[in-house]
Amino acid sequence: MKFIVSSTYLLKQLQVLGGVINSSNTLPILDNFLFELNDSKLTVSASDLETTMSSTLDVESDADGSIALPARLLLDTLKTFPEQPLTFVVEDNNTVEISSNHGKYALAYADGNEFPKTVELDNPSTTTIAGEILATAISKTIFAAGNDDLRPVMSGVFFQFSTEGLTFVATDAHKLVKYTREDVHADQVAEFIMPKKPLNLLKGILAATDENVGIEYNDSNAKFTFENSILVCRLIDGKYPNYEAVIPKENPNKLTIDRTQFLNSVRRVSIFSNKTTHQIRLKIAGAELNISAEDIDYSNKAEERLTCDYQGDDMQIGFNSRFLTEMLNNLSSDNVQLEMSLPNRAGILTPIDGLDDGEQVTMLVMPVMLNN
Repeated sequence: MKFIVSSTYLLKQLQVLGGVINSSNTLPILDNFLFELNDSKLTVSASDLETTMSSTLDVESDADGSIALPARLLLDTLKTFPEQPLTFVVEDNNTVEISSNHGKYALAYADGNEFPKTVELDNPSTTTIAGEILATAISKTIFAAGNDDLRPVMSGVFFQFSTEGLTFVATDAHKLVKYTREDVHADQVAEFIMPKKPLNLLKGILAATDENVGIEYNDSNAKFTFENSILVCRLIDGKYPNYEAVIPKENPNKLTIDRTQFLNSVRRVSIFSNKTTHQIRLKIAGAELNISAEDIDYSNKAEERLTCDYQGDDMQIGFNSRFLTEMLNNLSSDNVQLEMSLPNRAGILTPIDGLDDGEQVTMLVMPVMLNN
């Protein structure tokens, strides 16, 4: 088995696949990349048993075979090469010899048959979505997913596909983000919960592509196909909480404000807030928004006044500044609207401009109790 491949081309593909590999694997074979050669097509795969990703590369060869090569060693070696062709030759003594312009490097390989086989999906449902739309949907929601191992369903992003449109939801019980696209449709109704790790991988790759992504899914797995890559992952098992029930419908108090100005104020004031609660107070009256924070233990306090457009009763409401900052950071609009009903009910943050046709973002943030 022998093939010739460009060093930078190989490195670029392997760096993406390297994101799949865990730092500590239960099976030693998972510390390797699987190389499968079939004439001039080389398929490289990486897996952590939950998520498997493979890319197909064009190489110069007329051989076939499969071997598993140590991922860390290979990546560290490739990073040091300038652009040049590398020749990989599988020797009889269980090593692979890599020849560059200046030297030869031998590394031990494992049998490719030991590598876990990729899951085949039985009669899956399918849909196609533009890579850019999927990348946006992931980055708009993934930050709101939880990290609680005791509630695994909340540690992923909920995909809801229907003939009307696509909805993506993430929540950690303190904040919730719902991202909807009415300009993209699926053939049939489907719901599944995607784990964070494969989503982060997809987000990184798809942001730079204008390709379409084919999605196949059944009850236990999902498969994403794009360009020359395939990603298969196990879905999170369980029923997603009824998120519609927690979004308050009647919100008579509406505050409209410049997003950047609001974000910068919240950031500055929150420096003076209590380090465990991160609590800031919004006091709204007329066209004035007063943002304040106080850390009684250290006698630190800060207060800022902003002009805003407000319709509703004068009110005071407390929020965790970290959640507000994260949400405002994740929007790209010039102005945002914060809708509220009572100081103990969730606030709803929505962008006023900067959205595509058929695109909707609703962010919900739970208040914190104010101690007057």
